[in-house]
Amino acid sequence: MNRSLSVLSLVIIAIFCAGAIYLVQEGLAPRIDTEQRLIESRNLLDMLPADSYDNQPLDQPLALKGVVLANSTLLGGYRANLGAKPTAIILLSRVTGYEGAIDLLMVIDSQGKLLGIKTLKQGETPGLGARIAAHPNPWLAGFIGKSRGDPGDSGWALKKDQGEFDQLAGATITSRAVISATHDALRYFDEHQPQLMGREQ
Repeated sequence: MNRSLSVLSLVIIAIFCAGAIYLVQEGLAPRIDTEQRLIESRNLLDMLPADSYDNQPLDQPLALKGVVLANSTLLGGYRANLGAKPTAIILLSRVTGYEGAIDLLMVIDSQGKLLGIKTLKQGETPGLGARIAAHPNPWLAGFIGKSRGDPGDSGWALKKDQGEFDQLAGATITSRAVISATHDALRYFDEHQPQLMGREQ
């Protein structure tokens, strides 16, 4: 009899604990979602000057999922506005590096100039290509201010390939991939500027 009561007591305690855990999780879920959204927002918007937009770009994604370009794929994008005027486009790009996929975030202003670029995800060789993930990144900073035409198409290559860019030391394939993806994104912006900026007639 005592054993049956002990088992029943344990079952009741287990059910009570499971219920309590469920209620706590349900109560915290909105807060966790909000915190995750803030982290994602900071990660995606930290290269936009604070006074350059007053909308919530992440609430208005552009229809760019899976757009295959010459050397990379656009995973998505967002538009930043100030008032009703578009000021910048955020593009998420994926390119194949030495070890696998490299996910990049690029911010392009309304004139087609690169405002910022950073690596969101990569699996490159530690100590070599993996340095592409450092933030801030002096090598990636070399692309800021560039556009599709500055340099011209042939300039979007490593100096060893008759282009205008140094490579990330010891990471030729990674460097080529990132340069190609950046050029792809700027070219795409240039060719689709009216649609991206919401000015299509």
